[in-house]
Amino acid sequence: MAMDGSGSGGRGVPRPVVATGQQIGAGWSPALSVAKALAALAEARRTGAEAVYWLADEDHDRTEVAAVVGTRDGRRIRHRFRFEAPEGTATGWLPWTGRHQAEAESLWGPCPAPAEPTLRGHALALGEPLWRRGLRPFSPTDPAVRAPIQAVLEGWRALDLEADLLRQAERLEAEGAPLPLDPRTQAAWFALDPATGRRRRLEPRESLPPGRWLSPGAALRPLMQSLLLPVEAAVLGPAERAYWRLCEPLWERVGLPAPRIVARPSVFVLPPGLGLEAGQLSHLRDGDWAGLAPWPGGTASARLPVPEPDPAWPEAIRKRYAAELDRTRTRLGRLDRRLHRESAAAALGGDPEGLRQALFPFGRPQERVVPGLEWLRDEALLDRILDRLDGRTDLLLVEAT
Repeated sequence: MAMDGSGSGGRGVPRPVVATGQQIGAGWSPALSVAKALAALAEARRTGAEAVYWLADEDHDRTEVAAVVGTRDGRRIRHRFRFEAPEGTATGWLPWTGRHQAEAESLWGPCPAPAEPTLRGHALALGEPLWRRGLRPFSPTDPAVRAPIQAVLEGWRALDLEADLLRQAERLEAEGAPLPLDPRTQAAWFALDPATGRRRRLEPRESLPPGRWLSPGAALRPLMQSLLLPVEAAVLGPAERAYWRLCEPLWERVGLPAPRIVARPSVFVLPPGLGLEAGQLSHLRDGDWAGLAPWPGGTASARLPVPEPDPAWPEAIRKRYAAELDRTRTRLGRLDRRLHRESAAAALGGDPEGLRQALFPFGRPQERVVPGLEWLRDEALLDRILDRLDGRTDLLLVEAT
C-alpha cells in the first residue's frame, strides 16, 4: 500500500485534503479511529476533496498502542502487547512478529497478515477496507516525503515557536479553556533517528544531532501535517480540538492556512435486534432501568406499609424497628430494579444489562475501548456508518450485521 505524499510536500496532490488520523494501535484500537476515518471520507465526498488518514507513526506512547481489549469466552478482557524495542522507539518501528500475530488472533480471531513486520504494517493491513473505500493512508515517516522538509522544520524551530505556544497556553488557561496538552511540560521538538525509530526530547537550545530528523511534538504536528499535505479540513475529536487551539497564532507565522475543523461524531454499534434511542444512552450507561422503561404497574416498594413505631416502645426497640424497615426497603428496592429491568428488556428487545456492557465496556463508551478491527471486518457496517455521516449528526447508533 503506497504511503507517499503523491508529490513532495503534497505539491502533486490534485485536490485539497480532508485529513484525520490517530497513533497506530494494535487492532486499530480504539474504534473511534475508525469513526474518524469514515467521517473524513464522508466529508471528502461532500466537498470533492481527498480523504487522508495520517498514520501518527512517529509518536512513541508505547502504553497507548499496546494496551487493548479483546474477547475470551464471551467476555471482554484487557491485554497488553510487549514489544522488544528500546523505550522511546516510535510506533512505526515497533516490531510485529509471529508472536504478536498469534496474540492478536487469540484476542480477535483471524487477522490479515501485516503489510510489513512492524506495528505500522499491522495497521496498514487491518485498514484495507478503508483504503478500498478511497481513504489514503499517509505516513509522515516515509523518507520520500520527510527528508525534503527537514530544512523547513529547522527554519520553524529557529522562529522560537515554543514561546508562542506558551503564551497561547496562558491565554487559553485564562479563558478557562481545556488544555489537554500543556507546552510548559511537553516538548515542542524531538530528535528522531530514521534508522532505528528512537525519538527523544530536544531542549529549546539543544542542537539536532547529525543524521536525525527534526520531529515536532503533538502541539506542532498540525503545522507539519499542512506542510506535507494541502489540508483544507481536519476531522478531530474533542481533546484534539482543544490542543489544536495552541496552534491558532502559529499558522500565520509559518505561512500556512489554518484548516477548517470538523468535529468527529461519536458512534455506537448496537447488537442486532436491540432498539435504543440516543436519548436513552445516559440511562443505559448509569444502569437506570427505570429511566429506560419504568415498570408500568405498581412496584414492590410501593406496596410496603409504613406504620410508625409505637411511642411507648423503648428507644432501643424503636431504633431496631427503623433499621429493619430500612433493610426491607432496600430489599424491595432490588425487586423494583428487577421489575424495571424486565420492562426495559421488553422495550429494547433484549437484556439492558447486556446492552450496557456492550456499549459501555468497563464503564467507558464503546468506541474508546473496543478495537477498531471489530468494525473493520464488518464491511456492511462500515457502509451503513458512512451513509449516515451527513455532517449534521454528532451521535450515531448503528446496528451491527
